[in-house]
Amino acid sequence: MLKIAVDFDGTIVEDAYPDIGKPMLFAFETLRELQKQKHQIILWTYRSGAELEAAVEFCRENGVEFYAVNNSYPEEIFVPDFSRKIHAHVFIDDRNIGGFPGWSKVWQMLDNGENSETNHAFDEKTNDKPGIWQKILGRKQ
Repeated sequence: MLKIAVDFDGTIVEDAYPDIGKPMLFAFETLRELQKQKHQIILWTYRSGAELEAAVEFCRENGVEFYAVNNSYPEEIFVPDFSRKIHAHVFIDDRNIGGFPGWSKVWQMLDNGENSETNHAFDEKTNDKPGIWQKILGRKQ
């Protein structure tokens, strides 16, 4: 199970901030499938207030309920004395180096279906848990 932080504008939907853009191709299908695989999806966005509520509701209407919103876990309370960086294994954002690869590529990197080569609990040789890049890329670091 991965904690996956996902941006909204330019990633789940086309960037039309402060409005809500059209859904990106395969965005909601991919997010729903990742949730079926028991990954925890966190909405990690610049939005706040009514604009954030509208984004969360838009996603809910499209079948995606987030594990947390702008937090590492649902019960987290923001304390200004601590870093706002959240704990996640993967960040999906249109502002990544190289830009957003598209939801088809995201699915290829994260799918842990029954037939996936990356779907294993332990490395056979070392008995260590595989690292995130090993899971994503399907090979040892």
